[in-house]
Amino acid sequence: MSDPLSDVVTLLKPRAVFAKGISGAGAWAVRYAEFGHPSFSAVLEGQCRLVVDGAAPITLSAGDFVLLPATPGFVISGLAQATPKHIDPKLTPTPTEEVRHGRQTGPADVRLLGGYFLFDSPDAALLVSLLPRLIHVSGVHRLSTLTALVGDETRADKAGRDLVLARLVDLLLIEALRAHADAGTGATAGLLRGLSDARIAAALRAMHAAPARDWTVVQLAGIAALSRSAFFDRFTRAVGVSPMDYLLAWRMALAKDLLRTRDLAIDEVAERVGYASASTFSTAFSRHVGQPPGRFARAVR
Repeated sequence: MSDPLSDVVTLLKPRAVFAKGISGAGAWAVRYAEFGHPSFSAVLEGQCRLVVDGAAPITLSAGDFVLLPATPGFVISGLAQATPKHIDPKLTPTPTEEVRHGRQTGPADVRLLGGYFLFDSPDAALLVSLLPRLIHVSGVHRLSTLTALVGDETRADKAGRDLVLARLVDLLLIEALRAHADAGTGATAGLLRGLSDARIAAALRAMHAAPARDWTVVQLAGIAALSRSAFFDRFTRAVGVSPMDYLLAWRMALAKDLLRTRDLAIDEVAERVGYASASTFSTAFSRHVGQPPGRFARAVR
């Protein structure tokens, strides 16, 4: 059976870009403007506070891991109160050495390894919308190990570096999402919340396993062992969109990937994502994407 979480991460095509050491001492605070790209941080020693826009403040301790799939604005600080220094990551040059906040001499109160990466998918915004805004997990040794490996590989200039980093970031993203789901903290509607519901997960796996099938809500409800109305309501509450809207979005994401990476005729793409004719597919694609599939393919290849 298909694994929707792996499907989404594979289609996102994450690749590592940068990782750096971060430390802080004394009273310090930094306000980072919205970045838009995914970022991560692992606390190696000590404690600090994190306040992500639209989320409750959290205290991070050694062993904690944070992933922000779209990195909204946030404040990170020491435990003592301080006026935040403002930084726009889109305008500030990427640092080449460890970043030190607050008191510049003496031992650090907190040490972190942080970084960011990019998603190569042309449909990244849609796929990221299925993920939690903030992922915070504690005590998962595998995440700390993966983060350390990303940092080591980023600093090294060895053959195969880009490929190794790409694979590590795949693992880092999957492990963080899986740990978040296992911890039962995926309260917001989205893919992880849907996968945490065994009945909704069965329907999601079925759609991902056979996206070209002519699915109906009744068929999916049968797989979930629910009535049509109960399934529709439960799916919509968990995932944040209706079953057919989710299926449409997933088919369009697959179609974009096929048009971008494969030299296929439009009717072949249409058949692979569940449309009986190229004209029907083209109409749906144009309505969803804003341009015909042929034009989209020419623009992204």
